[in-house]
Amino acid sequence: MSGIFWKFYVRSADAWEAMLADCAAARECIDIEQYIFEDDAVGQKFFEVLKKKSGEGIKVRIFCDAVGSFSLLNSKSAKALMAAGIAIKFFNPIQPWRVGNVFSWFLRDHRKLLLVDRAIVHTGGAAIDGRMAEWRDTNVRMTGPVVAEAQASFDQMWIAAPRHKFFRFKPTFHAGEDFSFLANSPRLHGRYIYHDLRRTIRKARHSIYLTTPYFVPSIKIFASLTKAARRGVDVRILLPGLSDVRIANIATGSTFVLALNAGIKLYFYDDRTILHAKTGVIDDVWGSIGSANIDNLSLLLNYEGNIRSSDPDFIAELKRQFLEDLARAKEVKKEDWVRRPFSLKVLEVLTWPLHGIL
Repeated sequence: MSGIFWKFYVRSADAWEAMLADCAAARECIDIEQYIFEDDAVGQKFFEVLKKKSGEGIKVRIFCDAVGSFSLLNSKSAKALMAAGIAIKFFNPIQPWRVGNVFSWFLRDHRKLLLVDRAIVHTGGAAIDGRMAEWRDTNVRMTGPVVAEAQASFDQMWIAAPRHKFFRFKPTFHAGEDFSFLANSPRLHGRYIYHDLRRTIRKARHSIYLTTPYFVPSIKIFASLTKAARRGVDVRILLPGLSDVRIANIATGSTFVLALNAGIKLYFYDDRTILHAKTGVIDDVWGSIGSANIDNLSLLLNYEGNIRSSDPDFIAELKRQFLEDLARAKEVKKEDWVRRPFSLKVLEVLTWPLHGIL
């Protein structure tokens, strides 16, 4: 497992199958970090494998967000996992005496990592939730030096998060490497994914292809995208035609006229399934996949993890996926967009004050 190897999965169910297989083959340790780890039929498959491996002497750690994985928090399944010798921690619980502290509802751990034997990493958009089985998502299984970076980031989260809800990761990005793991935190100087994305957009000269399930960017990211389009860069953003978060979908639409006026091309994916992938390709020299959406919540307020690559083959595969998805998408035309019902436009305007937390 010393060389760099990757394999993409574009359906959540396929990603789970590969993750379960690697867990079953583990010889030393298994670390899971998940925003959503449901106590459902899919979750039970993972629980059974993890309990079996723990019984074989494999060290197993599970780190979940207390809001995203609320069904697992204080559940019988969680107690059974701990009884089997598995260590479990939940990040930033919402406790009754903290409800008045609105900020405690934010700072979520939105990362999605599986690390096996410190030699394999799985990451992307796929959560462990049965309702997502057929969603169009993108996950990747990787070996190579980037695994050590992802592992170090997990270890830091495991140690620091229970004591500190507002910390920044140690930087793991090393210039010149083909693959790096970027960890984002809400700290001003810890937003590595945000700054890397903005910097790369500003340098773009030819093309920017982004796939995101939620598009409520910061003013600076949005300005960088519109400036790129105005200077002739081919800016294309692929969004879900069917969304699982209604308010985020409405807020996304509130930026469309400005984006279209700047020359950004917007597309809605086939509305028969939910698009949940979070990938990007810029100028065929930068590629990204991970947990971060292009919205304020992910890039400014959440803990996120992305793999960033300059490997031409890796980038070419991400680009191929993007172009194949475009073939199943419908481009948004300004003349059609402005003819939408007035009531929907009013709802979009009403979301503007909430953009900072969406």
